[in-house]
Amino acid sequence: MSVDQEAQEDELLALASIYDEEEFRRAESGKEGEIHLCLELPPSFKLLVKGQNSTEHNISFLPPLVLSFEFPADYPSASAPVFTVSSKWLTRVQITALCRRLDELWEENQGNVVLFTWMQFLKEETLDFLGIQSPLEIQSIESQPQCESGPKQAVDLSGEKSKDLDPRAVQEVDARTDILTQLLDFDEAQKQKVFDGKVFCCGICYSEKLGSDSLLFKECQHVYCKACMKEYFQIQIRDGKVQCLNCPEPKCMSMATPSQVKLLVGEDEFARYDRLLLQSSLDLMADVVYCPRMSCCMAVMVEPDSTMGICPACRYAFCTLCKRSYHGLSHCIATADELRSLRDEYMSVSEEGKKFLEKRFGRRVIQKAVEESFSTDWLKDNCKQCPCCGTNIQKVHGCNKMTCSSCQKYFCWICLGALSRVNPYSHFNNPSSPCYNQLFQGVEMDEEEGFGSDEDN
Repeated sequence: MSVDQEAQEDELLALASIYDEEEFRRAESGKEGEIHLCLELPPSFKLLVKGQNSTEHNISFLPPLVLSFEFPADYPSASAPVFTVSSKWLTRVQITALCRRLDELWEENQGNVVLFTWMQFLKEETLDFLGIQSPLEIQSIESQPQCESGPKQAVDLSGEKSKDLDPRAVQEVDARTDILTQLLDFDEAQKQKVFDGKVFCCGICYSEKLGSDSLLFKECQHVYCKACMKEYFQIQIRDGKVQCLNCPEPKCMSMATPSQVKLLVGEDEFARYDRLLLQSSLDLMADVVYCPRMSCCMAVMVEPDSTMGICPACRYAFCTLCKRSYHGLSHCIATADELRSLRDEYMSVSEEGKKFLEKRFGRRVIQKAVEESFSTDWLKDNCKQCPCCGTNIQKVHGCNKMTCSSCQKYFCWICLGALSRVNPYSHFNNPSSPCYNQLFQGVEMDEEEGFGSDEDN
């Protein structure tokens, strides 16, 4: 083995011992590989997306710079490693500047192994070298110049001519790629990786668990173990409270995301959660009603100021107010139960509500319902029903032995029991009767009359 080959092997072994497989990947040939370098961003680093509507995003991680290398036979004695530098978020102009700086570092260290020096520079000095500060500006898709791919490409995304760019500078994203989504997804994945490796105390069972066994509410940053949250989610979903999957911390309103719920509960439970969540969202939409057929219940979109709904599934045309078959311009027909409650509703609503009820049922129906309701209330307060025929009887004066004006049967006004036709007063004279000695109970003295005059009651 030559001196150069021995130096190459020692360098690769040293790098493999320092970096894990995600950062340093050596090819089977042994003379080439890839190095993925994640830069350390300062606190509160932001992305600024420039376009029609500029937005800012807080990030902690950016996709790595990738240094691909291959050793020539005479490295490190005479030649530098053959390399490319690629990035998803740097422009080719910026990557070109990095390539040229790597060349300078080789010139300064010619004859010695240089990969570690390159890696340290790219990892620790890239931001300062390129003058990158927060916020990092990136262009949205609609605002980027349209570039052709392949050999015809004449302009970089930054506007520089291709002849001024280093062919070893590789930009992994073209103008039609949603770079913002890639950057945010990578940042989220790296944050999750860091979270999974930490230890947290569950706020419910107070056990210490790894982040990989815990759930983080992103808005409030409260952490609970997955076992506790799974049981909590299952109870809420079973009770139909899908809008209440919030952080268990008192007074905290952070909500669990659907992806977090799906991660913890079973397929059937998540299907129920998803269905109820959609239904609750539809219920808040004024232009959505449900098909009244019990076998269907499909959500139906309704035109503004229209009372007709047509189910897209079963084609049933119905009135959106009364949920019966569509009746055109005719008023809704109120059921007996609706009529009984219509007066209270009509008397309690605002003027706008009264106009709506009159439009729905008709003014005459409303007036009739109000009158009948008042009549029913009066009868309830002032009359009692005959135990024999059910006729409403009002007691104006006299004793408690009553005669029904309809069936002519005798009954007691106090207990509403039927009385003997031969001797009706025995009910009031029998000591074992509940109404014993109460023939004139509740009757004022100046209204009392003889036994012979109570037939007129």
